[in-house]
Amino acid sequence: MLSRGASAATKRVVPRASTLRQFTTAPKLQNAEEVKAGKVLTVTYVDGVRQEVELPVTEPTGPVAPPGQDERKPAVPLKSNILNGLNSTMQKFTLPGKVAVVTGGGRGLGFNMAQALAEVGVRGIAIMDVQRELGEEAARELTEQTGVDTRFYQVDVRDQGAITQAVSDIHEHYGQIDVLLNAAGIADSNIKAEGYDAEMFRRLVDINLTGCFLVAQAVGQKMIAQKTGGTMVLVASMSGSIVNYPQEQSCYNASKAGVVQLTKSLATEWARHGIRVNAISPGYMDTALNRVPALDAQKKIWIDQTPQKRLGAVDDLNNLAVYLASPASAFMTGANNIIDGGYTLW
Repeated sequence: MLSRGASAATKRVVPRASTLRQFTTAPKLQNAEEVKAGKVLTVTYVDGVRQEVELPVTEPTGPVAPPGQDERKPAVPLKSNILNGLNSTMQKFTLPGKVAVVTGGGRGLGFNMAQALAEVGVRGIAIMDVQRELGEEAARELTEQTGVDTRFYQVDVRDQGAITQAVSDIHEHYGQIDVLLNAAGIADSNIKAEGYDAEMFRRLVDINLTGCFLVAQAVGQKMIAQKTGGTMVLVASMSGSIVNYPQEQSCYNASKAGVVQLTKSLATEWARHGIRVNAISPGYMDTALNRVPALDAQKKIWIDQTPQKRLGAVDDLNNLAVYLASPASAFMTGANNIIDGGYTLW
């Protein structure tokens, strides 16, 4: 960051942050934030001046929450001299000139993975999230830290019309979409199956599974039309492969199992188009939402039952996301990558 007294000669020029593309028809969002029904609020910043445009979208839906929030650290851009100095093996782990879409990227693990993509050379990142304030801040941070052209789209992943509009705008702005990282989702816990409310069940499945499919479908259509292939990383969970009892979360487990099978199905169908689709299934992660006294006893159990005797770190997930998005994993598709420190081994 520049000091107030920095001269024009030393100022680093970065692309402007197009901080908000709001694609949701929900009349109300979390924290009672008001959003105009049937409108898409588009906000950009040119020379520090806020510019606003509204686009029409139809059919109202409710809120969607992204994954847990983590402590943020600055992203470091991949400079051309460093990229050019890498050997052929290391260059396969980079994404120079690529454009990525990240759902649930306004905070938490989604934002951290967006940072990781920015650090390996992507030229554009479109963040989709329902949380406006967090999404705008994420776009500003990524632009200021890395110079990557970052745009924020306020999208409810259950709203197909909003998704279609957002993806079309992303493709028009950047001219391409090369990577999709689907991290938007919510969780439940300690809700007995015999008393699980049907509407709650539908809502979670709509966000975690249907929403994941709708975004993948919209992006997949663009990738197929481009005829240049692409990569998709869908965030599932180890709970899609095991029942990590004693947590009673039948709906969450089922939704994430669906994401795993969706990954395999899309990988099979779209391989002929050069599109690879893989899943990340995290175990227990050390996120800010877990750093509360009420979970201390539970975390001790999780750690004790994990062969590596620790929770997952942000970089553990970031590194895997970069690998799956990059040419380094060119012969991998349809894989469910469980990253849990060995928790599911016993």
